Amino acid sequence: MRLKLVRENTSIDFFSKARIWLGISMVMMVIAFASFLIQGLNYGIDFQGGTSIRTESATPVDVAAYRAALETLELGDVSIAEVFDPSFDEDQHVAMVRIQAQEGDERIASETIEAIRSALRTIDPDMTFPSVESVGPKVSGELIQTAVIAVALAVLAILLYIWLRFEWQFAIGAVLALSHDVILTIGIFSELQIKFDLAIIAALLTIVGYSINDTVIVFDRVRENLRKYKKKNLKEVLNISINETLSRTLMTSVTTLLALISLFVLGGDVIRGFVFAMIWGVIIGTYSSIFVASAILLVLGVKRDWSKKDPSAGTRYGHIDT
Repeated sequence: MRLKLVRENTSIDFFSKARIWLGISMVMMVIAFASFLIQGLNYGIDFQGGTSIRTESATPVDVAAYRAALETLELGDVSIAEVFDPSFDEDQHVAMVRIQAQEGDERIASETIEAIRSALRTIDPDMTFPSVESVGPKVSGELIQTAVIAVALAVLAILLYIWLRFEWQFAIGAVLALSHDVILTIGIFSELQIKFDLAIIAALLTIVGYSINDTVIVFDRVRENLRKYKKKNLKEVLNISINETLSRTLMTSVTTLLALISLFVLGGDVIRGFVFAMIWGVIIGTYSSIFVASAILLVLGVKRDWSKKDPSAGTRYGHIDT
């Protein structure tokens, strides 16, 4: 007996409320932009510069005591937060101490880090420091620039590939859907003020790859059905294609989400931001593959007669396997 998330031969009309779905996407993107402009992102040490020290102690975390111990060092802006995780033991108390980048220093001095450790050990002599991460102001600025370039190049490469593999309308639809996914992912991190670091950039690139995989599968079925159902209009062909690939799309998304949710619950706080981005990306990527990319394709229209050789048509590279 096989598990079926979607019954066979579905005939859902995905475009009966296409304007509503596109409207919802536009509103969500506007909210994401507004949140980014007003609140900005809660940049991690990777992008902000500074030092992040993870402490572990058998005594409960007292934020006021931690702050008082570090005041004499005159380090500037210091952020102290207790870390909670269901996997911790009862006597395992973890805190994250974040210290702003020191002016004029390209790299946090080892003497400064040792002074911080010594100051915190006055609270608990047995305190340990599982991880210490330091990034200078110049390096953090370069990382922001590199991260933006990496995401932009990934989207540009996908645009070029889809353009060669399909018609240009498919490429525009796919890239706009990818931009939709990236903007909404950045927006949710801005709205919830979740730490945004290099791990989230890795998540964004993974989301781009996951989303385009779903979109290409739908588009490939659309192209097949455009040749198969020559008398049906584009809206009917799109509905047939999405219904035919719906079971595969949902099965892939659900099984991926099961693994990600397990990691989110049991994987610990270190990877929780990355996993949250992936969970959101899978959900929003599945949505955009079904509703956004195909709706844009419907608006742009597609050239139906491929029997004539047209040197300007993107399908001249249609023999290239994915």
